[in-house]
Amino acid sequence: MDKMRILVPGAGPIIIGQAAEFDYSGSQCCSALREAGHTVVLVNSNPATIQTDPETADIVYIEPMTVESLARIIEKEKPDAIIPGMGGQTGLNLTVDLHKAGVLQKHGMKILGTSLESIEMAEDRDLFRKKMVEIGEPVAKSGIAQTVGQSLKLAEKLNYPVVVRPAFTLGGTGGGIAYDENELDIIAGRGLALSPVKQLLIEESILGWLEFEFEVLRDEDDNAIIVCSMENLDPMGVHTGESIVVAPALTLPDTAYQKLRTSALKVVRSLGIVGGCNVQFAYNSKTEDYILIEVNPRVSRSSALASKATGVPIARIASMLSIGHKLHELPNRVTGNTSAAFEPSIDYVVIKIPRWPFDKFKLADRNLGTQMKSTGETMAIGRSFEEALMKGWRSIGQGLGYPETIKWKKEKLEDKLRVPNDQRLTVIWNYLKRRNASPRRIQRTCELTDFHPFFIERIGELVKIENKLEKNKKNIPKNILLKAKHNGFSDSHISNLTGKKEETIRNQRKRMNITSSFLMVDTCAGEFEAKTPYFYSTYADQKTKYKIEKSIVILGSGPIRIGQGIEFDYSTVHGVQAVRKAGYEAVVVNNNPETVSTDFDASDRLYFEPLDAESIFEILDVEKPYGIILQLGGQTAVNLASKVEKYIQKEKLKTKILGTRVRDMDAAEDRGKCGELMRKAGIKMPEWAIAKSSNEVTSRAEEIGFPVLVRPSFVLGGRGMEIVHNDKQLKKYLRLETHATPERPVLVDKFLEGAIELDVDLISDGKNVVIGAIMEQIEMAGVHSGDSACVMPPQSISKKLEKEVIRISKKVAKEMRIIGAANLQLAIKDSKVFLLEANPRASRTLPFVSKSTGYPLARLAVRAMLGQKLNEIPKIIKMRGASVKVPTFSWLKITGLDTVLGPEMKSTGEAMGHGPTFGTAYLKAMKGGNKTIPTAGTVFLSVSNKLKLEFGDVAQELRELGFKLIATKGTAAHLRKKGIDSEVIWRISDRKQPDILSVMRNKRVDLIINLPTGKRAATDGAQMRRLAVELGIPFITTITGAKAAINSLKEGETEYLEPLKKIKV
Repeated sequence: MDKMRILVPGAGPIIIGQAAEFDYSGSQCCSALREAGHTVVLVNSNPATIQTDPETADIVYIEPMTVESLARIIEKEKPDAIIPGMGGQTGLNLTVDLHKAGVLQKHGMKILGTSLESIEMAEDRDLFRKKMVEIGEPVAKSGIAQTVGQSLKLAEKLNYPVVVRPAFTLGGTGGGIAYDENELDIIAGRGLALSPVKQLLIEESILGWLEFEFEVLRDEDDNAIIVCSMENLDPMGVHTGESIVVAPALTLPDTAYQKLRTSALKVVRSLGIVGGCNVQFAYNSKTEDYILIEVNPRVSRSSALASKATGVPIARIASMLSIGHKLHELPNRVTGNTSAAFEPSIDYVVIKIPRWPFDKFKLADRNLGTQMKSTGETMAIGRSFEEALMKGWRSIGQGLGYPETIKWKKEKLEDKLRVPNDQRLTVIWNYLKRRNASPRRIQRTCELTDFHPFFIERIGELVKIENKLEKNKKNIPKNILLKAKHNGFSDSHISNLTGKKEETIRNQRKRMNITSSFLMVDTCAGEFEAKTPYFYSTYADQKTKYKIEKSIVILGSGPIRIGQGIEFDYSTVHGVQAVRKAGYEAVVVNNNPETVSTDFDASDRLYFEPLDAESIFEILDVEKPYGIILQLGGQTAVNLASKVEKYIQKEKLKTKILGTRVRDMDAAEDRGKCGELMRKAGIKMPEWAIAKSSNEVTSRAEEIGFPVLVRPSFVLGGRGMEIVHNDKQLKKYLRLETHATPERPVLVDKFLEGAIELDVDLISDGKNVVIGAIMEQIEMAGVHSGDSACVMPPQSISKKLEKEVIRISKKVAKEMRIIGAANLQLAIKDSKVFLLEANPRASRTLPFVSKSTGYPLARLAVRAMLGQKLNEIPKIIKMRGASVKVPTFSWLKITGLDTVLGPEMKSTGEAMGHGPTFGTAYLKAMKGGNKTIPTAGTVFLSVSNKLKLEFGDVAQELRELGFKLIATKGTAAHLRKKGIDSEVIWRISDRKQPDILSVMRNKRVDLIINLPTGKRAATDGAQMRRLAVELGIPFITTITGAKAAINSLKEGETEYLEPLKKIKV
């Protein structure tokens, strides 16, 4: 094939339903196409991913994922072709829209891989159903609706409950199960608003059937293979992204497996899909009937899981198939001596467990359905289902890493078993345990959950092992300990059951020679020797022998969660690159199947393992590495620092903890030590106190004076953090949020109301400190930095203050003996600079800073950790123009959640804009995050009394920009005093018409500015903000956010369009 210039659209910012799996697929795609000699132009608005690194593609644009934006890039770069299937639903929908707009035809661009006709046939619910009927494949009874009325009529024919599936959406967005007319009215209305083509499939319910998935690769010569079968533990009714999934399928009889396999290949061939795709089935184990649910005509979340489960680089192979290669022509890189036409065979069990954000969102609806709510997932590998499940439990990074006791009554446990929710696995365990997993209790659990008996029986066996361990507290017999380890029980779990120290358990099993083996993922069940060193641990088999050179272990960050996202995988991959360049073998430990760091060829060795002390110790014993890096994997890796240091000392290993010393990391994170260090250095911090009981929290808050910021110590993403203005609010916080104890104290800080907050990213070699960036938070003080838009360079501080910030940042780095990366959070109040927090690790802003300046700070930080000096790097990195980062939220997916911003982080991703001015950068970033600010129309204003005085100028500027203003009675009266006219709209609580909800539904408002405080913020405002989310109306909830939007509109967006620059260092 002739060499081409190929456009690869990415997936945009991470949201629930479309996460880092497309970071992985897009990166593999770019690598494969470039290796084949093609020029790759990548477009994505997400700065956090390694995919938008300037080295991933030949040309990289961080621009909004819109037709307008891509049309401009196509005009400039003149690509020959576009590959739609690597950017999730975003990339797919954009390609369709570019074709509809005539952009692809105008420039003579080819669509590589699956054709538009095939994409439409798979995505359009009506066309797909008709095609399946045509080829004789069973589908659920259903009908197409384009109005709520049509939906209700169809439901009458099909009988309730019915399943609502909007067309061309991702992660089940807008869908649901309706049990009656009222529910259908709401779900159908929302689904129509969110479907790009305003189309719904109303489908008969097959709740309780089992769900299976087949991952398929097909080339244009009609050669096709099944990469992997997967089975959901949850039955139909729960989105596959929300279910625990096992690979390969474990409960399908061979006849049924062959039936579904044949069907999957037949369906993919009939649709004409070229590349990778996912086929989903519902299966009735009693009648052996099956129904085809849907086909994703692209690589998907399940593709990432199947790829990591088998070792087959699905996205890479799919990319090569899209440019005309055949399966038999492509080598299997895992074995090195078979082709991609070789169907994988695996002799282990893989399990995926979702990670939900309900530890942060305590009031959100925790029930699971057809719409996704999880932010990420973990994957574990074992020789049995039991071992994989227990390793997955350890890997998820929530709770204790093993089943915790729930003291609920039997009735509540049964209620929780009936309705799918995030606690279901723990509830199953507790329900079985109360009757030692008796046959009757197992049967009852199956009836309540609709889980296959195989899985409940296996969990029952684990429960029985737990009960045996509890009965042998004083002396654990070798056979029971060995059985527990064979079945995946961790040392910490056994410690909790027996009351013995974890170290005692570890020493006992080592004396008994009970240690883990590391086996290789080889795609062929050992039939051929594997070439790619990709390992999992087990206690149930012999060790694999492999060669180890001088290595450095890098800990990853685990599953994506709010507060610890894909940014840390970016840093991990850069760490690998720096380590390899320095001549060491790079060894990664991680358990996230969605990421690039867990790719089969991303490192010299990959251990797909829990990120807990036991796993790291076992790997250190095997690797005996030169060094270990803890700075790049977020708080997960940092929290292991003290345990790793003690283990290295105890075992007399020569391994060095690279970067900032553990005691200095501890001093930075311990408020008492950090406060004392800064006091001696003459660096101001807000007045603070540590409280070890609820009474002490109250007394410390009164001593410091309200408002105060209260939060648990050692948390991530501001979890449990709140600004408290009075004693009444404080009592409510203590009742809902936390109980201060000596082991888990609560921090009480003076809140600097009205301060300008800054973030500083820096790197240091111990002597030279390089200031990577000073970022100004656009939102007001008190909004978590991860939820605030930010701009670099700062826009509203003087040069004198900027120099003071630089001086303080360098001093803090030297006082804390930083080696590697660090992030400082500072505040300016009354022209004084205060240090709020110091994080001695790579930050979530590091990728944004690196892409804004061109300097790969994570890589440079690792060089510093390895002893290289930063002499040749500018001490203050300058940049051209302005860069803005805006957060993206997944409000749509989680009901019961208010959208007001505060000190607890709620965003799931971010988008970036760059330009010659703040206005251009801000508007681009907002578009990149799917939050376009209207340039004309009607603005609704509702402002609390506290903020009305500050708001007059904002309203006046909106009028001057040509907007029509509508407002609540109180806000309108205040504006009238300022000489500003506005139309009065009733508050919701007034129960009169027209109120804001009716105005919104009638499409009479284009932008909402709602600045809430007080009780009504939780009632009127919450309803309005929720409806705004569902109707896609942009809204702003802070005065600083409103001012930034107005300033950007006044400046306007220039015709700036430049790819990322590359600076060689």
